Order: sequence, then C-alpha cells, then structure tokens
Amino acid sequence: MSELSTIARHALTVLAGQLAVMAFGVTDTIVAGRHSQDSLAALSIGSAVFVSVYVALMGVLQALLPVWAEQRGAGQHGSIGASVRQSLYLWLAASVLGMAALLAPGPVLRATDVPPELRGLVADYLAILAFGLPPALLFRIYGTLNQALGWPQLVTWLQLGSLALKVPLSIWFTFGGAGLEPQGVVGCAWATLAVNYALALLGLWMMRRQPMYAPLALWRRPEPPQRAQLARFLRLGVPAGLAIMVEVTSFTLMALFVARQGVLASAAHQIAGNLAAVLYMVPLSLAIATSARASFWRGSGDEVQAAAAVWKGFWLAALMGIALAALLLIVRGPVAALYSSDAAVVALTTGLLAWVAAYHVADAVQTLCIFVLRSWHITLAPLLVYGVMLWGAGLGGGYALAYRGVAGFGPLHSPAAFWMASAAALAGVALAFWALLAFVLRAQSRQR
Repeated sequence: MSELSTIARHALTVLAGQLAVMAFGVTDTIVAGRHSQDSLAALSIGSAVFVSVYVALMGVLQALLPVWAEQRGAGQHGSIGASVRQSLYLWLAASVLGMAALLAPGPVLRATDVPPELRGLVADYLAILAFGLPPALLFRIYGTLNQALGWPQLVTWLQLGSLALKVPLSIWFTFGGAGLEPQGVVGCAWATLAVNYALALLGLWMMRRQPMYAPLALWRRPEPPQRAQLARFLRLGVPAGLAIMVEVTSFTLMALFVARQGVLASAAHQIAGNLAAVLYMVPLSLAIATSARASFWRGSGDEVQAAAAVWKGFWLAALMGIALAALLLIVRGPVAALYSSDAAVVALTTGLLAWVAAYHVADAVQTLCIFVLRSWHITLAPLLVYGVMLWGAGLGGGYALAYRGVAGFGPLHSPAAFWMASAAALAGVALAFWALLAFVLRAQSRQR
C-alpha cells in the first residue's frame, strides 16, 4: 500500500470518529437553539470556556503521539506500555488543574463582560462538565495510543457508538419528559458527562480484553513517577498544550468579546464557530495520520520516508481545505437556516460563514504543519508564532476593528470584525509554519 493511501485511510478513520465527537457539539447547538436564544448564547459562552480548558490539557496528552509512534517504529513494545503508565501521572495533574478552572469561572466571565443574566447559567453548565473532564482526558490517552499504533478504528467505533447515546440524552435532558423536568442548556452538560464516562470505561475494557494490546504489557503495576520520562513528556507536551491553549483561547475570548454585542451576535457566532470546528476535523485527522506516519519512519531510522509522508499529507490537507471552503461558500445560507429558525440569526450567520471559509483554508495548512513539526520535537517556535499572531493580530486586531476602528474603518460592532482579523492572522501563521517545516526538512536532508 502506498504512503498516501496509508495516510488517507488512517485520516478517514480518525475523521469519522472526530466528526462523531463534533456531532456532540452540533447536537447541543441545535438543541439549545431550538430551546431558546438565551440557551444558545449560554452554550456559546460555556462551551467556549470548557473547550479552552479541555483542549489545552488534551494537547499535552495528544503530544505524546510522536513518542509512542517512534517507539512502535523502533519495535520497542514494552517501552510503550511503561510510557503509557507514566502518562497517567500527567492525566491526574491535568484533571485536577482543569476541574479547578471549570469550577471557578466567575473571574473570567466578569473580566470579559459576559452579561450578568447569563453568568449563572454558564457557571452551572461548567460545574457539571468539570466532573466530565477526567474521563474525557483518560479517553484521550486511549485515543492517542491507538493513533500512534496505527489502530484508529478502535477509537472510531467507540466514538460513533457514543453518538447514539449523546443525541437522545441531550434532547431528553434539555426538554424533559418521562418524568424528568426540563433542564435547559444544563441538560446538554449532563448528557456529555454520561457519555464521557461511558467512553472512558469502554476504552479501559478494550485495553484489558483485546489481545492486540498484550505485547505492550499495559497492565503491570504502575511504576513510581520517573523524573526523566516525565520531563521528556513535559518538554514536548507543555509547549504543545500551550500552543493549543493560545489557539483555542483566541477563539474563546472572541466568543466572550462578541457576547458584549448581545444575544443575537452570540448566537450567530456560536453557529459560525461550530461550523469552523467541524471543518477543522478534516485537517486535524490528516495531521494526526501524517504525524503518526512521519514519527513511525523516524523511529525506524528512515528520514527519507518520513519527509515523503509529510509532503504527501501537506498537499492533501491544502487541497481539502480549499475544496471545503468553496463548498461552504456555496451552501452557507441553507446551513445557517438548519441551525436556527430565527431570521435575524440566520441572516447574520450567513454573512459570517464567508469569513469562516477563508479562515478554514489557512487553518488546514497550519494544522498539518504544527502536528508534523512535533514529530521533530519542535514545539516552542510554533507557540511563539501563535502567541503573536493569534492573540495579537487576530484577537487584538478583531477587538480594535469591532469596537475602536482601524485606519478610519469601523468600528463595526459585529462578529464579522473578529472573523476578518482571525482569518488574516491565521494566514500569517500558516505561512510561517510552512516555511519552518520546509527549513527543518531541508536541514534533515543535508545531514544524511
């Protein structure tokens, strides 16, 4: 099988599972939108805060993929099991930090001027999700391990199956019925909590029962924390997690700043953000697959094959990004109407989706690049680029354009200002990461 076919097959499998997970958010957005504008606005803010915390911590664990893929390429199966057991110490620390942040969102909500009438609802939503964070992070370890080993289908089956549980639970808990009082947007959080525990328990059961995991010796008694191993994890994982945190918090703060414009703006922005996140699953899946293959070849000692895998994944991601952006431009009106029956929300969302399309093209390129750079253990430079471009040019530029005006243009007082600035900033990120990746691969070829 060709390298491109291997990457594409791996990516499609990951994509199916990621889309199932994203369908959780789509389901909640549609359910909350049908419930009320206030529910949709609270979901927009609450989910933005939760995703910022979860994805940053998840990024630390996801960054272990190159470690395990390299060990697989080198045939070090026993070392993988020991490494996974050490990763549980990271999981424990991440769970504690994440729960503490989610249980005390008040300062963030006040600092970003979230309307007072929404703060209590958002806090209740986040308090429930705080207790769903540990199983979500534990399942991420299971998923990362399987992606590194080239077995993404095991994760996908569980994610697809969990969707059949999530959809009816969200509807039931939100609107009530069968003796249950309507919970509103908080019902979506209860449904997510139940699904997260189901996924974590099933993942553990599979690792215990499936014979394919036996060579890894995963179920030996956990060793005490090993300083050298954990330091290696942190050198790779912390910058990667912080980079993801910068990326996601720029998105989160965008939602919180948009909330100043009222419920209509928040509702439209939630739909636009949800679609951007769904589209992101395509380059994310390609990035995971390409990174796993590049790390596997590096572990095998074949840098030529590693570079070849990188460029095949790169061009596939870029072409898919352009194609999906074009499709979104064509169908943005009907898609907006699917999310909401409110004419004002649909009209504003339709305009935002044109900027989401531009955003996605840059997102596809930069996502592939940053994942692959981690295969060469390069994480600090991308973090610095993210900080300057996404927080500075993207979020700062969007805020100025929305509320102060830039070079005589504006202020716009519209979510579109943030999407314009973020699309431009992400294009700069994509260009910088492409140049860095090309430099790394050229330097690697000169060393041979």
